[in-house]
Amino acid sequence: MARIRIEREKCKGCLLCVSACPKGLITIDKKLNARGIKPVRFKTDSLCLGCCMCAFICPDCCIEVYK
Repeated sequence: MARIRIEREKCKGCLLCVSACPKGLITIDKKLNARGIKPVRFKTDSLCLGCCMCAFICPDCCIEVYK
């Protein structure tokens, strides 16, 4: 099982990670960050495969995956 960390304040809401997650565990958060953008969040990381596709595709390096 992997552990995921998203830097909400750096996220620009491009949603590339949403389409990259093979398990569909990433969604848009309802709360805005300090920049006025809805960042992404993980629905749950208990099912995360730790494939790191979300971290690889993030253009701003906002996602870290810990195995």
